[in-house]
Amino acid sequence: MAAIKGGDDFGPFPIKEQLPGVDFCLTSNPPWHESIILGFQHFIVMLGTTVMIPTILVPLMGGGPRFRETMKAIQGAIMFASIFPVILGVLGLWRIVVRFLSPLAAIPLVTLTALGLLQFGFPQLAKCTAVGLPALVVMVFLTQYFGSLLKPLQVLGRRYGVLATIGLLWAFAAILTAAGAFKNSSPKTQFFCRTDRTGLIGAASWIRFPYPFQWGRPTLNVANGFAMMAATFVSLVESTGAFITAARYSSATPVPPSVVSRAVTWIGIGNFLNGAFGSVCGATASVENAGLLGLNQVGSRRVAQIAAIFMLFFSVLGKFGALLASIPIPIFAAINCVLYAYVVSAGIGFLQFCSLNSFRTKFILGFSLYMGLSIPQYFYEFLLVEGRTPIFTRSMAFNSMVQVIFASAATVGGILALFLDLTLHRSHTATRRDSGRHWWKKFRTFEGDTRSHEFYSLPWGLNRYFPSL
Repeated sequence: MAAIKGGDDFGPFPIKEQLPGVDFCLTSNPPWHESIILGFQHFIVMLGTTVMIPTILVPLMGGGPRFRETMKAIQGAIMFASIFPVILGVLGLWRIVVRFLSPLAAIPLVTLTALGLLQFGFPQLAKCTAVGLPALVVMVFLTQYFGSLLKPLQVLGRRYGVLATIGLLWAFAAILTAAGAFKNSSPKTQFFCRTDRTGLIGAASWIRFPYPFQWGRPTLNVANGFAMMAATFVSLVESTGAFITAARYSSATPVPPSVVSRAVTWIGIGNFLNGAFGSVCGATASVENAGLLGLNQVGSRRVAQIAAIFMLFFSVLGKFGALLASIPIPIFAAINCVLYAYVVSAGIGFLQFCSLNSFRTKFILGFSLYMGLSIPQYFYEFLLVEGRTPIFTRSMAFNSMVQVIFASAATVGGILALFLDLTLHRSHTATRRDSGRHWWKKFRTFEGDTRSHEFYSLPWGLNRYFPSL
């Protein structure tokens, strides 16, 4: 290619199996004091979704005896559904599915994993714009603009912007609450804006150890059990998208299917424990935390382990957990708007492995992304207007399963992309190259690339007891 006037030689960017430019990859660690702060930041991000989901669901469950009966039914359904991912993982069935993923099929899966969570972004932020909008502005400024204005503090803004945003806007919301800014607002607005939500901290005990079956003996309705199983399937699809994102932003190689299968098994075990201990929802990979890896460019495994310790610690200390739960939800929603954007861009980044001059590639990408958003929107609107699912049979279990699966953007778009990639023009010689399948060939097995041992072997010799399945 001829040199461009001015000395610059423009050409296509080189393809990178591992994402360059991160500060710490999966196997490298920041200093201990930074690791602890970053681990706490991951805990705070996880807390946002943990608080947001019950805030949406619990009011629909009623109070008193009805709430307890609903919780027992949820417990039974989650424990019943936990069998499904364990079977898929232990038998290696999920490994077989993931092995067929090419970079082309992974793009809609990863991208829609975040786009399918639109309801946890701006719609939650808008429930208190007085707090949510300033939080979004501060978050973008600290993480994107702050470093260019103050070069010596460039890393600090990007790495600790989430904690700084939460601290500043939490204090701002507390000042507004104390000044009576929300005194004449509707009860709903006060709930999402105020930092002194009635009884939140006062009702919490200082120390409380969770214990199994705290709501009573779990009950099981078959329809609920199979609906929860469908929700578990959706969580596995979305978790796979989060795993791929986390590996990319940790500067690791693509995740071997056997490692994903092992992770799916542990999700099933986590679901069983969630049900036994009375959680309102099952276990899944945190999409927000995967996006945080891209924001702060720290993919260290040690940081994630420290975050897990914080989760265990604050689950026992009720007062401190309740204090952190008093952070207004719109602040977390503002942070989600940035973190989900990084997950979307992780999916788009896999375009580098594909041929964008191929009309087959263009159709598969465009169709799966569009239908991945359009079909769930139809199912949502139909349920909202008609009060029932579009697929209405005598079996409530079947109706619920179809509704749950087709309401997930990542599931619809991912399945469509995988099916089209496997069936459309398979006999054409350029198909394999256009999909980027040859780039991921050596990562289909754990032994296919020597770097898999570096990134995905378990510590302390645990691979002997928990091998990649």
